[in-house]
Amino acid sequence: MQQSQNDPAQNDPAQNDPAQNDPAAHDLTPLADPVEGLSFADDLRLLADEAKALAQAEFAFQKSRAAYAGAESKTISLLLLVAAMFVFFALMALVTGTVIALGPVLGPWGAMACVTLGLLLLAGACALSARSRLKRMIALLSNDRGA
Repeated sequence: MQQSQNDPAQNDPAQNDPAQNDPAAHDLTPLADPVEGLSFADDLRLLADEAKALAQAEFAFQKSRAAYAGAESKTISLLLLVAAMFVFFALMALVTGTVIALGPVLGPWGAMACVTLGLLLLAGACALSARSRLKRMIALLSNDRGA
């Protein structure tokens, strides 16, 4: 056992390599191509068949992506609708809470008037911002036509 560990012939990986002893392993000539006998027309036919198969696979892939996107968009739009509904209810709760909180300070009618005026001011600010953006967009698009 002691000799086998010290024997350099057994520990040398080059001597244990079967490719080094095989003369065919050093032969660098290419192997015969299995489709070597095909003509140019046969090559083109094979290429066209492969291109057709690739196009069909790509079409099936894109079709499945579109089906997935369609199914998911239904779910996404439904979830957005439910979220918008909850936001609406939260805003109504905020308005009601504001009226109730201002009731002792301003009285019931004063609290209602104050909250209503505040909401109308916010709505007016949003409408003015939308109007200015619309004018800017129209001006930008009308300048593009003349250019």
